[in-house]
Amino acid sequence: MSVQSKKITTKSKSIIKILKDQNKINDQLLVSLNSISLEDLIAVKLELAANNINNRLYGFDIWRALPSVVQEATLKFAISATKSKKDASRFLGLTYLEFLNICKKYQINRFFDTDKKES
Repeated sequence: MSVQSKKITTKSKSIIKILKDQNKINDQLLVSLNSISLEDLIAVKLELAANNINNRLYGFDIWRALPSVVQEATLKFAISATKSKKDASRFLGLTYLEFLNICKKYQINRFFDTDKKES
């Protein structure tokens, strides 16, 4: 009787690797990002977004959207840092069904689909 290895359902889903493959980040940027806090990074991202629209953020419900932004980022991290979807759900304190529903809501499988073609 042979011993089968445990099936890994998240298979090396490094966000850094995905973004490097898409040429969105490089090692120099990673070193820079590592030297600032998450709060400062979010503030910089918001400032860049505001600059692109002439600082006219009026009408955007940023404050109420923040929990979703943080949840999506944490979900992506949980998937990249664990060996299976079940591990990721446990890491987040969710039931597996809740986890699957949240993945569907944020279209996480689409983000991690490395076989997709860039348009």
